[in-house]
Amino acid sequence: MLDDIIYLSKKLIKLPSISPLDLGCQKIISKRLKKIGFSIEKFKINNTNNLWAYKGIGKTLTFLGHTDVVPPGNLNDWKTDPFDPIIKDNFLFGRGSSDMKCALSAMIIAVESFLKKFSFFSGRISFLITSDEESFGYDGTKKIIKILKNRNEKIDYCLVGEPTSNLKVGDVIKNGRRGSISAKIIFYGIQGHIAYPNLAKNPIHSALQAIKNFLNLKLDLGNDFFQPSNLQIFYISSGNENITNMIPGSIKIGLNIRYNTEISQKRIVFKIKKILDQCGLKYHINWIFSGKPFITNSGFLLETVKKSIFQINKFFPKLSTSGGTSDGRFFTCMNSDIIELGLVNKTIHQVNECVKISDLYKLSKIYRNILKNLFI
Repeated sequence: MLDDIIYLSKKLIKLPSISPLDLGCQKIISKRLKKIGFSIEKFKINNTNNLWAYKGIGKTLTFLGHTDVVPPGNLNDWKTDPFDPIIKDNFLFGRGSSDMKCALSAMIIAVESFLKKFSFFSGRISFLITSDEESFGYDGTKKIIKILKNRNEKIDYCLVGEPTSNLKVGDVIKNGRRGSISAKIIFYGIQGHIAYPNLAKNPIHSALQAIKNFLNLKLDLGNDFFQPSNLQIFYISSGNENITNMIPGSIKIGLNIRYNTEISQKRIVFKIKKILDQCGLKYHINWIFSGKPFITNSGFLLETVKKSIFQINKFFPKLSTSGGTSDGRFFTCMNSDIIELGLVNKTIHQVNECVKISDLYKLSKIYRNILKNLFI
C-alpha cells in the first residue's frame, strides 16, 4: 500500500503542473480509477482540466482535490529539483508533495484498497479533481459543481484533501472556512503641481480618513466556530512613485475581508460604502466575491471522520475553521457536509516542500477507514 502511494505521488510530482495547467496528472489518475470500475468524465475549460469520476449508487462521498501547484520560486533555494521527487531522511521532497499530490495519491490508493476488500458497498464514491485551485478558480470546481447541480446530481459528503494537519496527520481537521470578499477602490482627486496644492486636490490625503475608518471597523464578534471577521488592506498605489513634483489624480487601494457566519456579504458591502460616503469621497469600487463561509458542526460525516481518525491515531482531531479558503466552499450550494482532512501543512507553498513518508500511509489508512465507516 505504501509503495503504491509513493509510486503514484512521484509520478504526479514529476509533472510541473503549475496552475492552471495539469500536464497529464489527471490522465494518470483517471487511468487508475477506470481500472477499478469508475466512470470517467473530463471537462476542459480554457486552460483548466477537470475530472469527475464515480462508482456505485446511493449516498455520495466526493473526494475533492487539485493537481495544480504553485510555482517553485527561486530554484537556487531548493536543496533538490522541485519536480524530481526524491526521498531523503524519510521525507518525500517535491513541489506539490504536501499540497496536495500526495494526498490525492493517498485517496486513490485508499479507494483501491477499500474496493479490493469490499467490492459491494452501499453508496457512491466519487472524485472531483481540478487544475485550477491555486490560481483564480474560475474554470475549476466552481464550474463543475454548477454542471453537476444542473443535472440534479446529489453529493451528500465532501472530503477535501487540503493539508489541514499541524504536527501529526489527523490532529486538525477543518469543519468550516471563512468567506472572502475583496474590494478594489479608486479614489479620485485633482492632479496638479506639488508646489501649488491650492490648485489640486490630493486623493491620498482625502482617503486617509476612510482608510483609518476601515481599520477601526468592527464587523462582528465572531462565534463558537469562527473568529471575528477581519479587514486587511493589501495594496495602495498612486502609480506616481517616481515623480516627486506632482500630486496624483487618483489612488488605488485593495482590501480583503475574511468574514464568518455572523455577517452577510450584503451587510459588509453596506458598511464599506457607508464609510466612503460619510467621508464625502469621489470613488469607484469593484467587488470580488470569492466565497461564502461554511460550517459543518454536526452530522454523519463529521462524526465518521472523527471516529475514523481516533481508530488509527488513538486521539480525536481538533476542529478548526482557520486559514484561507478552499474549493470546499463551492459545495455549499449542494447542501453537502464538508470536511477537510489532509497532510501536515508545515511546508506548503515553501521551498523544499516535503511530506513524511509514514504520514502518507497513515493518511491513506484514515481515508480507507472513513470509507468503511460510511458505507459498510
